[in-house]
Amino acid sequence: MRKTLHDIDEGCVKYECDWTQGPPPDAELVDELNRWRAPLFAAGLIGYDSRGGVGFGNISIRMPGDAGFVISGTQTGHIETTSGAHYALVTDVDVVRNRVRCTGMVAASSEAMTHAALYALDDAVGAVVHVHSAALWKRYLDRLPATNRDVAYGTPQMAREFVRLWHDAEFRKNGVAIMAGHDDGLLSIGASLNVAAERLLNLM
Repeated sequence: MRKTLHDIDEGCVKYECDWTQGPPPDAELVDELNRWRAPLFAAGLIGYDSRGGVGFGNISIRMPGDAGFVISGTQTGHIETTSGAHYALVTDVDVVRNRVRCTGMVAASSEAMTHAALYALDDAVGAVVHVHSAALWKRYLDRLPATNRDVAYGTPQMAREFVRLWHDAEFRKNGVAIMAGHDDGLLSIGASLNVAAERLLNLM
């Protein structure tokens, strides 16, 4: 069964999502994602915003070869213990057409396009983590590389912002950036999931 999600409100998918319902992604990759999602959730970096009624934070890992990446599903931030049913395999992204193709028991996170842009930068990027923290966002807004304040999350423009930041020596070295136009948003990359997750946990 195929569904299309397009241009949904804040906290949800903003791109055209070509989602095919199917089996959960690779079990070993899901186990690795859950292993590092747990401390991020415990730290409050992934979770649920009761004020806006939306989940926040997402995490992904590159598939071997050119098979795409596995990412947490849209609106799963509130779930404390996730399983394969809460992840999607992203198989294709078209930034120009603002389109993401994925499969799984849930549609991909609203930040899937940004994750895809980061994986496209370098084969050495093996994982991406996006979290929310008002305290960390305020503390590091003027101390870490940051996206443009006028660029919203989950858009082709945000994907392009990270292409711009890739040329910032500090971002390439430390792998952490502030999403200035996305209140409380921080993002990290790493060769592995433990590197990307620990970069954010170590800021606390």
